[in-house]
Amino acid sequence: MLYLIVGFAFLHFGWAEYGWVIFVALPVAIGTATGFVSIKKIGLFGLLLALVSFFCFLLFSQLEGFLCVLCATPIFLVPFFLGRWISILIAKYLYKKQARTIKVSLLPLLIVVLAIPVENAMISEPVVEIQATSRILPYSPEQVYDAIKSVDTLDVEKPWLMHLNLPIPYKCILEKEEVGGLRTCYFEGGRIIEQVTAIERGKHLKMDVIDYELTGRKWLGFKEAIYEFEKVGQDSCRITRITTYTSELKPRAYWQPLEELGIQQEHQFVLDNLEKDLKSTN
Repeated sequence: MLYLIVGFAFLHFGWAEYGWVIFVALPVAIGTATGFVSIKKIGLFGLLLALVSFFCFLLFSQLEGFLCVLCATPIFLVPFFLGRWISILIAKYLYKKQARTIKVSLLPLLIVVLAIPVENAMISEPVVEIQATSRILPYSPEQVYDAIKSVDTLDVEKPWLMHLNLPIPYKCILEKEEVGGLRTCYFEGGRIIEQVTAIERGKHLKMDVIDYELTGRKWLGFKEAIYEFEKVGQDSCRITRITTYTSELKPRAYWQPLEELGIQQEHQFVLDNLEKDLKSTN
């Protein structure tokens, strides 16, 4: 619990990044520390109790969503078991029984704390990612544009990640159909405010995200939301939804595919609702 509280405190106060130290070094340190407990069952039970308590705290305080906690679990477990293996080697070949003390079990935490400023000094700007989703609809670009610029209710079947706490939008309102106009998308648990930077009926709707309030997700920054409309054949339209965002999560090899999946399912939900609205009004 001490390890988890220290790691959370560094994140909460902005002293540490959502990077290799928190997601890899800290679980290794926790695994190493619990491996030093002389009675293995007590060590594992203590870890389980600490994790459940800590994750419940994050969820009920709305500091993170259930999906974030769920996604972080696999990346925690692999380094944790690596740490357990390290503790076995240390206890067996270096310090033997003397290693199983409270002082030695706190040593990995000290290493993590010292590694945080080192990583901070090496951190560059957040990674900018672009995710696009297209769909061809049997309607004119003007019809598709009119249906998506403002949406009173999004009420189609939710993609599976939305049942696991992925933010669910329920309406988007464009206040003024002009450059500088605001478009607000309301979610269950927050909102995103966008400002129009370019607009042409049946061609494009481009917006910068100027503010957003969503549970947790301090590591994610929304930059731009774009809809592009392209005529296909005589009476169809290809609509492309583009989201530009920044992410502080590392290692990227683990987090990027999960981020892309989440963005794709958000796009899918919006486009499914658009298709439903077009069918009901045309």
